[in-house]
Amino acid sequence: MRIIIFGPPGAGKGTISHSLIKRYGIPQISTGDLLRLSIKKMDDIGRKAKPFLDDGMLAPDDLVIPLLKKRIAKPDCAKGYILDGFPRTMRQADELEEFSHIDRVINLQSSEAVIITRLTGRRTCSQCNAIFHIKNMPPKKEGICDKCGGKLFQRDDDNPETIKKRLVAYREQTEPLISYYKEKDLLTAVDGEQEITKIVQDCIDALEA
Repeated sequence: MRIIIFGPPGAGKGTISHSLIKRYGIPQISTGDLLRLSIKKMDDIGRKAKPFLDDGMLAPDDLVIPLLKKRIAKPDCAKGYILDGFPRTMRQADELEEFSHIDRVINLQSSEAVIITRLTGRRTCSQCNAIFHIKNMPPKKEGICDKCGGKLFQRDDDNPETIKKRLVAYREQTEPLISYYKEKDLLTAVDGEQEITKIVQDCIDALEA
């Protein structure tokens, strides 16, 4: 099963993906995480991508697509995967179609006000990438991951000014994909402002319909 979790930054793509991983036993692939790992390593792609991510912009396709192809080729993706944060442009959707067949696209919908509240309070584990929120889903011990004991951090781009830039980039470049996948009869819209358990169940219902 090859799934795309779609929606603006902060719509809950990563959180929902982690829940679906447990159910279906397939990996979640976040192009954002792949890019941040490259930046952490400061390899060739990481050095080129860092200025874009720091400014809240989308990294160019010639950096993102090679990372994704390499990840999808790994053995744990043989039975499928969940894509989080890709495609973000029509060009990326066309490229994806050339090397992967997609079974279902979930579009998580949230308002700008909700997204800003979520992202400014979001904390991510530096070790296992688990996601917490200081109000909605706080860790048992402040600053420490419940799952692995790793240190939690706030992403550099999780501030109101950068978030608004990311939302503008999303609207300009990504929203046309909603129509693209709707025409292919692959798209299911899910209310991303519900309780997490309800969002997950709506996604499962769409995938198993």
